[in-house]
Amino acid sequence: MSATTAPLHTSNTPSTASTPATSSTRGRGARITLRTLQVLLGVFFGAASGAPKLIAHPTAVEAFDKLGWGAPGMYTIGALELLGGIALLLPLLSSVAATAFIGLMVGAFIVSVTALGGENAATPLVLILPLAWIAWARREETAKLIARLRR
Repeated sequence: MSATTAPLHTSNTPSTASTPATSSTRGRGARITLRTLQVLLGVFFGAASGAPKLIAHPTAVEAFDKLGWGAPGMYTIGALELLGGIALLLPLLSSVAATAFIGLMVGAFIVSVTALGGENAATPLVLILPLAWIAWARREETAKLIARLRR
């Protein structure tokens, strides 16, 4: 074989031998990062965002009264956030929960801009990006959930 037709890499080259280890290390790191993000967001939505609404913290009561939604709106959103935070921690439900939270965050952004003067409007937008990553990375779990529900 001439130099121009010879293969560039053979199975004996060091770069080919080290590729699987590097790939699995990256995959493991991504899985750990994804799981850590799910736990952080689950705790955030459940404890830091949902719980104050469920215990009727004065700031939550004031915000929902200002919106005209009162206690029913506050408790509904608080319950959705708590349940969604728990669902983010469950592999089978994590993609569905992340997708639902994206919808909730779009609504939170719109309400923040239109009714609350834009105060904290960036927070829901910032949260959409990691939620989208979770929804995309765990999309196979949604397929498994749908398969289970069809049985």
